[in-house]
Amino acid sequence: MAPDDSEEALIDGLVRSAFQVMSVLTRIGAEHDLSLTQLRVLGIVRDRRPRMSDLAAFLGLDKSTLSGLIDRAERRGLLARHASPEDKRAVVVLITDAGRDLTQRLYEEVREALAPATGRLDAQQRQQLAHLLEPVLTPPLPAAPRPATRR
Repeated sequence: MAPDDSEEALIDGLVRSAFQVMSVLTRIGAEHDLSLTQLRVLGIVRDRRPRMSDLAAFLGLDKSTLSGLIDRAERRGLLARHASPEDKRAVVVLITDAGRDLTQRLYEEVREALAPATGRLDAQQRQQLAHLLEPVLTPPLPAAPRPATRR
C-alpha cells in the first residue's frame, strides 16, 4: 500500500522538526561539553530511576558504552549509580542535585533557542500540537538493534 500525501507530509514534517531540534540540542550540549546522547540520558533520568540495562536498551547502546557515559557523568557530579531497592542485583541511575540544576538550565536554553519556531504558534496551536504529538511519541519507538559490523 502506497503512502498517501498526508502521510508523506507528516513524515517530512517529523523528520525536518527532528533535524531542527537535534541541531539546537547538539549546539547547546556542545556549549556544556555534553554529547547528544549525554543530553538524552540527562533528559531521561531527570524524572526517572531507570536500570542501567533498561537505559542501554532504550538508547540502543551496549552496556559498556552506556557505562562509559555514566562514568563521565559521575565524575562531573551529574549522575550516580545505586543498587535498585527492588532488586539488589540491578543498578539504577539517579540524577544528582548538580545534574538536576544543569538539566533545568539546559531546558531553559533549549526553550529559548526554539522560541522563534514555537512563537509562531498561538497558545491553542501549541497545546493542539503537543496533544497531537503524544500518540506519536508514546510509547517511544523501540531502539533498533545495532547492525553487526563487517570486517
